[in-house]
Amino acid sequence: MTERAMSEKKKQRQAETSEPVLPRLGFWGMLRWAWTQLISMRTALFLLLLLAVAAVPGSTFPQRIQNPAAVTQYIKDNPVTGPVMDWLKLFDVFSSPWFSAIYVLLFISLIGCVLPRARQHYKAMRSAPPRTPRRLSKLAEYGTLQVPAVQSLSAEQAIRDAAAVLKRRGYRVEVRADSDRPSVGAERGFLKEVGNLLFHLSLIGVLVAVAIGGLFGYSGQRVLVTGDSFVNTLIGYDSFSPGTNFNSDWLQPYSIKLDQFNIVFDRNANAKKVQPLDFSAKMTVKESPDAPAVQKELKVNEPLSIGGTDVYLLGNGYAPHFTIKDGNGKVAFSDWVIGGVPDPTYSSGLVIKVPDAKPDQLSFVGTFLPTAAKNAEGLDISIDPDLGRPEVILNSYFGDLGLDKGVPQNVFNLDASKLTALNDRKLPSGAITLLGGQTYQLPDGKGSITFDNITRYAGLEIRHNPAQVYVLVFAATALLGLIGSLFLSRRRVWVRAGEHPDGRVMVEYGLLARGEDYRLVREAALLRSQLAKVWALAENQKNDSTEPEPDSKAKES
Repeated sequence: MTERAMSEKKKQRQAETSEPVLPRLGFWGMLRWAWTQLISMRTALFLLLLLAVAAVPGSTFPQRIQNPAAVTQYIKDNPVTGPVMDWLKLFDVFSSPWFSAIYVLLFISLIGCVLPRARQHYKAMRSAPPRTPRRLSKLAEYGTLQVPAVQSLSAEQAIRDAAAVLKRRGYRVEVRADSDRPSVGAERGFLKEVGNLLFHLSLIGVLVAVAIGGLFGYSGQRVLVTGDSFVNTLIGYDSFSPGTNFNSDWLQPYSIKLDQFNIVFDRNANAKKVQPLDFSAKMTVKESPDAPAVQKELKVNEPLSIGGTDVYLLGNGYAPHFTIKDGNGKVAFSDWVIGGVPDPTYSSGLVIKVPDAKPDQLSFVGTFLPTAAKNAEGLDISIDPDLGRPEVILNSYFGDLGLDKGVPQNVFNLDASKLTALNDRKLPSGAITLLGGQTYQLPDGKGSITFDNITRYAGLEIRHNPAQVYVLVFAATALLGLIGSLFLSRRRVWVRAGEHPDGRVMVEYGLLARGEDYRLVREAALLRSQLAKVWALAENQKNDSTEPEPDSKAKES
């Protein structure tokens, strides 16, 4: 071997052992690669899962847009981790940059997945069916038919008859009679892919609609006592949760007045377990200050629709009315008191705070009983949810309530640790027990409390979502598209005919499905039955599993 040959062989071995040199992508190449990765279905599914995981902190930690006081208290109780969590936007999850980035990337990924597929599917729908395979016997479903010579049927006519049958069965057909063995190609099931595309497009629509609702919608709560009115302004709400970009000027100036609240109880059951059957609130509604008053009825799962706002009935209970005079003999409090969430007998807790009392601020905490009675242990309980013998049992306190410091407090809770008790079961004065219309003089000349009257209240949930109709429409179209993609089948059929010297026409057909299709066997049987009916053949004619052997004129070229 010459030195030159040895040198070339050595270079060849070095080239084989060295790593290949990959071309550099460059800036635009990297952008194309990143775009390709982003619009893949795998990335879209990953982003959808990531969005669900990212929403978990929003339901785990208090959110500033819903309850800023709870967020402030959480940070105060956790001085080390609280500020870090606040910096990470864990108290503003749904308006945070990282949550918005996931949402936008998912939106872009879905669009990038769907639009190219839609364009390709449109081209497929406008293109001719695929060419006829050379060997139909290789297809998933295959069969043959023989048309007797007595029918004087030509191969071209047999193909036209087969095309007519396929058209009636909803196939898009193309007759190919420009060869010695004419054939027809047919295809149907394009709505399967249309349904798939419709599902993904609807999913994009749902994402957009939900985003619009979160940006421009709002929700609020208001407890309304019988006879009171609610005007749709910010100060009219007990609690209010606006959307990220909500503007208070968009509030529709309607008003609602609670005229009457009725509850129907089931009295056929055990008296100790009376169950409510129906709740109804009769209301007077004015959609604008100049609009006429309209009488409407609000029920559970039957909200009132006022413009683009829905009013729901959430809860109800009893609201006793108290008049409280301070140590100077002046009325410091006179209002209805909303209790806590009632139990099955509609007993509820009461908290009354009287910061305007002089010389000392007063407060009361206790229980309201709709139908008071003594149990076997001598304790006061309620034995019925209706008003039979309404009674209140209260403890009283005096001292600084801390309301003048500007720190928000829960109206349903009272911190009595820094207050001085006036009335309590453990004190000689005992607890305050009042029936309707009774007055109690507080010890040490601190004032008096009168249980004046009682009525019902209703808890209202008020929601405005400008995109909720679109969410419903897109959800319905997504379901429709999903049904189409699951239950429709994409199929292709080819029929070919050839003539024998004795005048017989040999017809062979083959069917192919795109993906799994357990109904393809039935489709083949129906096609064979209809072709046999057109040519007046016996449907039980033997179906040869081998390809027919026509004469040399009919053989494949």
